[in-house]
Amino acid sequence: MKPDKESPQKVFFQPARLVVPLFQRPYVWSRELQWEPLWQDIDRLTQLLQRDPTATHFLGAFVVQQLSTEFGHMPACSVIDGQQRLTTLQILLDSLHAELVRRGETMLAGQVEPLTVNPTAFRKGPDDQFKVWPTNHDRAGFSSIMSAEPGTAYGTLPPSKLRDAHEYFGGAIRSWLDASVNPGASAHLLVTAVTAQLELVSIRLDPNEDAQAIFETLNARGVPLSAADLIKNFIFQSYAGTDAQIETAYNENWAELETPWWITMVTAGRVTHPRSSWFLWHWLRARKLEDFPIRELFSQFKRYVSEGTHSLDKLLPEIKDAADSYRDVIEGSQSPNGPLTRAQWFSYRVGTLDSEVVRPLLIWLDEAAQADVSETDKHRIFRLLESWFVRRAIVKAPSQGANRLIVDLMVHLSKQPHDRLADAVETYLAANNTPVGYWPDDIEVMAALTGAPAFNKYLRVRLRMILEALEDHRRGYPDWKAMGMGPIARGSGTVEHLMPQKWRANWPTNWPEDEVASQEATRDRMLHELGNLTLVTQKLNSRVSNGSWVAKVAHFQQANDVLITNDVIQSTPTSWDEAHITARTGALARAILGVWPAPAGHVGRPVPSTDSSTPGDVDVALLVSEGLIEPGAPLVARPAVFKGVTAAVGLDGRIFVDGVAYETPSAAGRAVNASGEYTGGINGWRFWKFAASGKSLWDIRNEYRLSLGEETGGDEPGDDLSVSEQIEAELSAAEELDEGGDS
Repeated sequence: MKPDKESPQKVFFQPARLVVPLFQRPYVWSRELQWEPLWQDIDRLTQLLQRDPTATHFLGAFVVQQLSTEFGHMPACSVIDGQQRLTTLQILLDSLHAELVRRGETMLAGQVEPLTVNPTAFRKGPDDQFKVWPTNHDRAGFSSIMSAEPGTAYGTLPPSKLRDAHEYFGGAIRSWLDASVNPGASAHLLVTAVTAQLELVSIRLDPNEDAQAIFETLNARGVPLSAADLIKNFIFQSYAGTDAQIETAYNENWAELETPWWITMVTAGRVTHPRSSWFLWHWLRARKLEDFPIRELFSQFKRYVSEGTHSLDKLLPEIKDAADSYRDVIEGSQSPNGPLTRAQWFSYRVGTLDSEVVRPLLIWLDEAAQADVSETDKHRIFRLLESWFVRRAIVKAPSQGANRLIVDLMVHLSKQPHDRLADAVETYLAANNTPVGYWPDDIEVMAALTGAPAFNKYLRVRLRMILEALEDHRRGYPDWKAMGMGPIARGSGTVEHLMPQKWRANWPTNWPEDEVASQEATRDRMLHELGNLTLVTQKLNSRVSNGSWVAKVAHFQQANDVLITNDVIQSTPTSWDEAHITARTGALARAILGVWPAPAGHVGRPVPSTDSSTPGDVDVALLVSEGLIEPGAPLVARPAVFKGVTAAVGLDGRIFVDGVAYETPSAAGRAVNASGEYTGGINGWRFWKFAASGKSLWDIRNEYRLSLGEETGGDEPGDDLSVSEQIEAELSAAEELDEGGDS
């Protein structure tokens, strides 16, 4: 390795080619982040040079490795790192040359031109004219702009980031020179600054040095590379074959992973990566049958290739096949209309639960090693897993640990006969009795739905998916017992109340006067139950939505195509009240058990009593242990009547007020309110906020659950509230989460 300090003049003057390998990522520098700051640095350098002719500006480093070339050919180097910087310098120099030619500065232009064009006598082919030859993605755009005659209109050239960079630098140089009192002297100063006083550190590797190790070490500079970028560089640096064979392997097996769909940034929890990185993470966990965080993806991939018997020429087509299937499932699941494959339907439904954890299992099932698993068994596996996921979402079982459980399931299945995989999935899930793995039984699911304010309890996207599934079940999907009509449109319907939330205007009552208040409260609560909800495929106007039952029935008879709504209006055409809601809640809950059945006779876990922690609870002690709350962190009471009241969080999660420890936030809040000065229901998670950040305990808990892929908001009423307080908290939080679509 030979590091040296060089100017652009020294880097580019001698006839040579700096070739960017095809497997490196495309040109990504932009005006705001790189071009403008570079030009500002050059402008500042010209000012310094007027006071100090030795002034310089450091641009960074680049790494190249000598390539073997045939006798009589120009020297060539492979660009290991710094291709963005080198390419930008070529664009800058060429735009400077073009502006000097336009102004008639022939001698100055002649000093710049040799830094962008190799002499004709050294060229063996048309591309040899270029000092830098970028990755294949950018070659057409680079060749077009660098070959254009000075003065060529940019609009006549093919659009590319490189054309935009040339246009930016050309405009900046022109404006800078136009503003000068002496443009000729300024042009001379600018040429000196750009060609001689910019500095780069060049690291030139011998052919036998480890270029990949250098590349990884320097990756922290500039625009960060994703795990997929690092893996790509590792693969093609290590790939055995000629340049032509490497390019063929790249084009056939990897180029697709750099198209817009794959490089789209996707967020899961609080982590964002390109979709290609998420795919490779899922794929590698399916291959290794091990769980590891995505931040370790690149190191795990290197170890998998280096320690195994996985030749890259065989591995690449396998990655390509898996990627094609992965995309087919996801794109299909995002299609709003028409029937789907069973895998796509599974992906759509489980995707509404934010459960990406199952992707490795889908990939594993689709691998060549499992090709003999029948489609019937695969469909059954999807049904079993879908039931497991949906039932756990309905009862709000915890999702933390699901990554590990899915990997453990794959390990278990890898040891089973392929004709018994579906049975093995059912047995494995049914036998799990842990909070993070158990399969809720019929009794627990019914209990979770009966009398519950489903409209406020579940995120709207999940509630809509459940209603869609009930509707599709009536239509014969996805089990291919289809009626004449197709499946309901996915993701576009709205969840509508049959009895509207603004029922008082058009729903007269004849309650006894002394029961009006309690009856109204009961109705306000019950109208959010599952039995009072349906899907509408077109927006109801507010007049019909809030109208009488007779008006709604008339509207639905004319415009409705949803069977679960038709069932209601046909069976109860003249009235709709609390008794009907209760009956329909039970009917829909039983239908849910049919859509997502558990094994016959299955018993889940004993349902804990109401005064103990449920599987989905997150307490203060857990947040302290996870490092989200510092022991001793000061709290202040949020209600204005308690201004100045403070508390502190203990190491064990208890809340200390005036030296007295309370087991829960609500208990601490009630102690503060012993005199009854505050008349509202005390939800301790909302009652206390952190003095430093102003965030409530509720906020911190929601952030933690979001990081685990769980929903947040109005579904967690508190740690030990009374039933009335829970309902109040649920309705309050639901107003914050309401997505609209219902009046």
